[in-house]
Amino acid sequence: MSAIVTLKKGEGRTIKAGGAWIFDNEIDTIAGSFDNGDIVTVHDFDGYPMGKGFINRNSKIRVRMMTRDSDREIDEDFLRMRVKNAWEYRKKTVDTGSCRVIFGDADFLPGLVVDKFSDVLVVQSLALGIDRFKETIVRELKELLAADGITIRGVYERSDAKEREKEGMKKHKGFLGAEFDTKVPIEENGVKYLVDVKDGQKTGFFLDQKYNRLAIQKLCKDAKVLDCFTHTGSFALNAGIAGAKSVLGVDASELAVAQAAENAAQNHLQEVVKFQCADVFELLPKLRQAGEQFDVVILDPPAFTKSRSTIKNAMKGYREINMQGLKLVHDGGYLATCSCSHFMDYENFTKVIGQAAKSAHKRLRQVEFRTQSPDHPILWAAEESYYLKFYIFQVVDER
Repeated sequence: MSAIVTLKKGEGRTIKAGGAWIFDNEIDTIAGSFDNGDIVTVHDFDGYPMGKGFINRNSKIRVRMMTRDSDREIDEDFLRMRVKNAWEYRKKTVDTGSCRVIFGDADFLPGLVVDKFSDVLVVQSLALGIDRFKETIVRELKELLAADGITIRGVYERSDAKEREKEGMKKHKGFLGAEFDTKVPIEENGVKYLVDVKDGQKTGFFLDQKYNRLAIQKLCKDAKVLDCFTHTGSFALNAGIAGAKSVLGVDASELAVAQAAENAAQNHLQEVVKFQCADVFELLPKLRQAGEQFDVVILDPPAFTKSRSTIKNAMKGYREINMQGLKLVHDGGYLATCSCSHFMDYENFTKVIGQAAKSAHKRLRQVEFRTQSPDHPILWAAEESYYLKFYIFQVVDER
């Protein structure tokens, strides 16, 4: 018998709506003994069984739900079912050459991310309970992929995010199994990249923008393009392969710029797509003072806020960067702009873009609004699974 967690009356609104988290202040009692990371059964205040999840007293997210069936055993058969469902969903919805195969709560495996880069898997475990299952899940996934003719040559763990510390866990990175070359070649939207799964940001590459990168291709033929916060050059290279006249990618990281230049060379675009290491906030006003104008400006900044307490400052940052970007778009050109912060919600992000346009004396014609790629599914009631907002606008001078 597992321990039984009983909720306070009126609590558990998130899981009752379809989410996966129970916070520490929602719990009334815990009956029975357990160790952190163990599976527990959850009851509503009146004893009604609500399912099973894993518990961790070190975390404010005290229980993360694994199933709504209180009679279901969380065993290898259960994990195989979850992994199979995740893979079958990807086969229906995305190009699986490189994709996110498991996306935490949205795939009902809370705290776990698995990215597939060609024939390599990168695993990120962010919760103590799921950490116990990660090797079983990886084994099941490799067997499932093998059945579809996909041989995985290596697995690397990137559990080096700060979130682990909130769970009372140490950061960790390293090989799960045999060592391999951690510079992994992939191709997406016709663009070739070398993904650094060992030292790149997050798991090595931002797969969530896959179809947003594809969406800008049609705007970039014969265009002069500016790609801000380019990281390893993904938007810039999509512009280049689409036939842009010239592309400038900018990032503050020397490592990222070096990797971006390497990626440009891989695609024989080094004469068209150039990169510069600079602070975007400092560079954009200088470009404007120099009289530069672009047909397409792309803004893909890192998350300016990772908590509700810093939203106001983040809004200032998004407003400023969008205003500066808009001033560099010539009349009739295009702006692609996004936010990858869950806390910068759709309403606030839309509001600051409107404010930026007013300050820049520009009018916006919305081309489209997009979110993250379908391999990062948005689970309704799990708000944290919806984080990426992506707009494309035509920019028109006020006249």
